[in-house]
Amino acid sequence: MNSALQKLRDRLLEFEGQNTRDAYFVPTLWVRPDDAGKQRITSVDAITFMRERIDLILSAEDRTPDATPSFGEWTKDAIVYNMFVRQTTAWDHDGDGDIDIDSLPGGLRETGTFLKSIALLPFFRAMGINTIQLLPINTIGEDGNKGTLGSPYAIRNPYDIDTRLCEAFHGLGVESEFAAFVEAAHRLGMRVVMEFVFRTAAKDCDWIAEHPDWFYWIDADIPDRDGTPENAHGYGSPRFSDEELHVIHLRVKRHDTSSLPPPSMAFRSMFRETPVEVVKEDKRYIGILGDGRRVRIPGAFADWPPNDVQPPWNDATYLRLYEHPGFNYIAYNTVRIYDSRLATIENENLNLWNTIVNIIPHYQRLFAIDGVMIDMGHSLPKRLKQGIVERARRVNPDFAFWEENFTISARSRQEGYNAALGYLWIIEHRADKLRDFLHLLESKDVAVPFFATSETHNTPRTASRPGGMNFSRMTLVVNAFLPGIPFIHQGYEVGETFPVNTGLCFTAKEVENLPSHTLPLFSQSALFWNNPEHMCSLIARTMRIRNQWHNVIVNPSRESIRVVRTRNDEVLCFLRRSTDGEHVLAIVANLDCVHAQHATVTLESDLDVLTDEISGTDVERIAGECSMRLQPGQVMVFELRTPTMEFE
Repeated sequence: MNSALQKLRDRLLEFEGQNTRDAYFVPTLWVRPDDAGKQRITSVDAITFMRERIDLILSAEDRTPDATPSFGEWTKDAIVYNMFVRQTTAWDHDGDGDIDIDSLPGGLRETGTFLKSIALLPFFRAMGINTIQLLPINTIGEDGNKGTLGSPYAIRNPYDIDTRLCEAFHGLGVESEFAAFVEAAHRLGMRVVMEFVFRTAAKDCDWIAEHPDWFYWIDADIPDRDGTPENAHGYGSPRFSDEELHVIHLRVKRHDTSSLPPPSMAFRSMFRETPVEVVKEDKRYIGILGDGRRVRIPGAFADWPPNDVQPPWNDATYLRLYEHPGFNYIAYNTVRIYDSRLATIENENLNLWNTIVNIIPHYQRLFAIDGVMIDMGHSLPKRLKQGIVERARRVNPDFAFWEENFTISARSRQEGYNAALGYLWIIEHRADKLRDFLHLLESKDVAVPFFATSETHNTPRTASRPGGMNFSRMTLVVNAFLPGIPFIHQGYEVGETFPVNTGLCFTAKEVENLPSHTLPLFSQSALFWNNPEHMCSLIARTMRIRNQWHNVIVNPSRESIRVVRTRNDEVLCFLRRSTDGEHVLAIVANLDCVHAQHATVTLESDLDVLTDEISGTDVERIAGECSMRLQPGQVMVFELRTPTMEFE
């Protein structure tokens, strides 16, 4: 029997050359990366281009990763490319100035698909990428959707894949195309990690009709608050007094969940019992109570801190993970920091929990995925989280779990996670905070691998910060030599400045100027693939150096890193040392991404001339000191041959 990738290749061959098609344009980076600066957009025959890329993968040596039962510890060796498939491989293929939502003549899509993503896998592999992490790829709900396509986090059915992520012309279906994508990644020596959302679902989730008891319900005629101060009525996040907030924070800090203050009676009274009948009216589910009253699914909202002022999220709702008549409402103490009276074995919504814990095994068995990122995993009930981890590792003991947690703590390890997002992305644009972060790394061991990245899909783009691409290049090289996981969020490599979403670290004015419907998280969009200043070659070169020093870089011990004092506060220098002390790497970075800076730093070595591994520049060493001029954002990397070097 043919593999999924071979089957897709043979299907493409059936369509190749059948019909004369209009010009099909792609970024030259997709086809000839070395020529991308000369000709940034190229016309190709779409089917031939995709078929040839599959042939390239099939003809290469099969480098499928070993399935050694390490409980996901391969994570520490990961170099990650974070794909939002719908955007990553989107392009204006017909050159009309727009990205069409519907298929072009011939059944080809301009939005991103798994087939086009397969075509780009050799390009990613050449940059040193060995792991692909996908934002959610499941079917998307329609009730309350923003934009033209809706948020991938408003999941209509976590067991189904969004059919828009498949090319329509070949007729094999989205599951077949996704299976071929995973197989292609594996053949190139790359693992595939999916992201899942287990606390929330779309407001028109497929489960509602059959399992209305898995959801919360409020009176259908209650409007949503719009978030403005003058609109104090309607449904939204519950309001607490200053005194209540003080008590809440105090008890949460003490891990005391025995008597958490509930929201007001006015808020709780909006919620109703499970309806006896559910009907769908247009895109919305309406429940009918025993007395004939109509109820609806309420939107979710930011659940922490409890005084968050965001209006309800229009397209998603919280799942009712526990059943208890006294806690029939959505608030911080029912969907995140669970009141101890609610979070008991007797109150677990077991049918829902069993459905959730079987989601990951479904994708393991059908597609052989290698790991998952769990959205807000630290907010799931502990027993549910344990069940998810145990069931997945029963299928594959080498399966990895990553956590969207902004802390770097041993707790993630204890709960079965192999990596945590961490918080480098929050502080890296602040030179003083970055320096503090490195001092922290030299003061304590890294409890769990963190994502060494300056951006995520919820944050401002790195290239939009002061210094632009200089800042991008600086963070790339610095992050590659930290004891973390290099994480390239799609578009980072080409200097994309437009954010995917404005969820974190944006000002109120920035959010106002970037309404949701304009953002790629909700509507079609393409990356800046034709940017002549892309840094794909720099990524490849940097990752090759990192791989040469792999065992040194991934060492989480505080003994492996030391910050070196420089005479210029704009210049950062840190060392990475092997366990035996025989190999030392020095990283010298100009944190000023706008101006050139002069640096003098003492580097112990038995060499009189040090060569920058990044640029090939020679730097003379006189009396133990290296004097160098660094361009804006430039980072130099030196090997120090000092077998007896000791860290203080």
